[in-house]
Amino acid sequence: MSENSCHAEGHTHGYIEEKARYLARLKRIEGQTRGIHRMIDEEQYCIDILTQIAAVNSALKNVAFGLLDDHLAHCVKDAAGLGGEELDAKLKEVSDAIARFSKT
Repeated sequence: MSENSCHAEGHTHGYIEEKARYLARLKRIEGQTRGIHRMIDEEQYCIDILTQIAAVNSALKNVAFGLLDDHLAHCVKDAAGLGGEELDAKLKEVSDAIARFSKT
């Protein structure tokens, strides 16, 4: 396997089994975001808008953590079986992803 074996042609990503659920959640988030746009357009109360923004942020984080869990359970687990550079690369990848989340 290559360093990016989860990117290899023919490889299924860990989230595939939950793809429909992720897409449904993202569609709801998209609707919430359109709602925020409408709230601003209609000049609604700023605290109400901020509440909706917080809800969208939380929903996106839940999707992200679900994807991270799926990545750990599949790509990282597969790399752990191989060990060596493959595992090191996957652990760095996950560490970098977690670091990006901690900045938000």
